[in-house]
Amino acid sequence: MRLSAKTVLITGASKGIGRALALGCAREGADVILNYNSDRAGADAAADEIRALGRKALVVGADLSRVKQIDRMFATARKHFPRLDVLINNAGLTGWASFFDTTEEKWDVVLDTNLKGTFFCSLAAARWMRETKTAGSIVNVSTQCAQLAVKNLVAYGTSKAGIHGMTKQLAVELASLGIRVNTFAPGPVNVDRNLKDDPDYRDVWGAMIPLGRTAETEEMVGPALFLASNESSYVTGQTFYVDGGWTVQGMVPSSNVEKAAKKNK
Repeated sequence: MRLSAKTVLITGASKGIGRALALGCAREGADVILNYNSDRAGADAAADEIRALGRKALVVGADLSRVKQIDRMFATARKHFPRLDVLINNAGLTGWASFFDTTEEKWDVVLDTNLKGTFFCSLAAARWMRETKTAGSIVNVSTQCAQLAVKNLVAYGTSKAGIHGMTKQLAVELASLGIRVNTFAPGPVNVDRNLKDDPDYRDVWGAMIPLGRTAETEEMVGPALFLASNESSYVTGQTFYVDGGWTVQGMVPSSNVEKAAKKNK
């Protein structure tokens, strides 16, 4: 198994891609620390599934826009596990809003969660790895919107583009410790928040994708496992897209992005 005897911390692990990644890592032999913000029940349910696989699971709540809560999360994790091998920065907010409706509050909540939260989780993880001399891996989950702009997602796209730049910077900062930092960027994925924004999400966005469909959350597990495991031992500072070819074509359903912005106004 690719993550046998390793410990993985996944942010935003109560649902969607994060939940799929947590279960995927456990199936590959990892013990998993599951972070959540508001959905404790979802995180507990995922932890139960991980324990049923014979792996350890710890559920820890934290609002990643608040550094003190991030620090408390890592302090709790350290009490239960001797080392951390992998951090997967998955948690994030979309924050649909038109450019002219983007308030300071909307901007801050998206940037603080997506960009600041990713940085300070990475900092806490790297300190832990440095102390235990662990040649670990930090994996960031981004979006195709960081490569090709999507209307009504200015804060979201900016935050994720920042993660791409941060990936390069942290890869250089941490290389001497043997800690690798990489990012993968999903395209349209069938998660609850997307399906709530538009019940026709699969059909509307699938028509924009060269492969002709949107992705299931389980299809993000393989890329994450590659970057988390020793299979990518000579890969750092990289971003690659898991998007069915979306970024090489770049079509956007205008009706969907307007509907989502109005619904989340």
